[in-house]
Amino acid sequence: MHIRNIAVFSATLLAGAVVGSLLGPRPVEAVAREIIELQRDVTALLQGQKDLGTQVTQDHTVMKTLVEQSADSVAKLGSTMGSLQKSVQDVQANSGARLDTMSTQVQGLSDNLEEIKSRLGKLNQQLVDLQNSVQGIDARLSGGQPGAATPGGTAAPPQQPQPLASSPGPPSYTPAAASADKLYSNALSDITSGKYDLARQEFQDYLKHYGDTVLAPNAQFYLGEIAFRQKDYQQAIANYDRVITDHPKNFKIASAHLRKGMAFLALGQKSQGVRELRDVIGRYPGTEEERLARQKLRELGM
Repeated sequence: MHIRNIAVFSATLLAGAVVGSLLGPRPVEAVAREIIELQRDVTALLQGQKDLGTQVTQDHTVMKTLVEQSADSVAKLGSTMGSLQKSVQDVQANSGARLDTMSTQVQGLSDNLEEIKSRLGKLNQQLVDLQNSVQGIDARLSGGQPGAATPGGTAAPPQQPQPLASSPGPPSYTPAAASADKLYSNALSDITSGKYDLARQEFQDYLKHYGDTVLAPNAQFYLGEIAFRQKDYQQAIANYDRVITDHPKNFKIASAHLRKGMAFLALGQKSQGVRELRDVIGRYPGTEEERLARQKLRELGM
């Protein structure tokens, strides 16, 4: 289109020059020279237009190549981002599993500490009872010295040794108590190593035979943990509720509320889960359970 316009314009100029030469008094040689210069200019314009078209074509080709390369780069970047996102998700999943395992181990250590404290208390009581028994024996032995003189000056016959009154002695460490400790330790070891069915049976036996001991709330809590890890979330909630209802002053109560909220979320009951987590934050500030509850709420955008 531009070339045609230039040609028309050039032809118009040429015709005007011819007409002007015919009408004016200018010499023929001057007119011929102007016509030649005009033709040269037209030829230069045509060549310039051609060069410009060639340059535009080349630029278009280069731009097309750059756009294609950019599209390839964007596609590769998208693929890389997808792989990175999958890696992050895998890392988060593995971290969550490791966190659960570490949480169980920490809870196990805490339970062992409570058990040790309980045993130390029993030993201390045994030492007190033993000391009282020894003092009683010493008092009885010092109360009857043979050969003591009577007020009349004659020696009194030696007293016959009196049988000592039976003392209660220190309480013994009964086999039943040893069985309770062994059963609980085995159950704790089995849940830590992932033997959930065996651990569940052991904790149930512990609650059946030793349900009034200091570690009974812990056994009930771990039944909830086993159900949670086996994705039986309704049963997990029921076990956590037993801890909350039957042992409201136990140190596992905050963990029971936290894990109950997590179980509700796993069931898709978001409102109940969020309410439980907020209850943890309100009731147990400054605890590890509060920190975990806040972290979960942030993940939920709450």
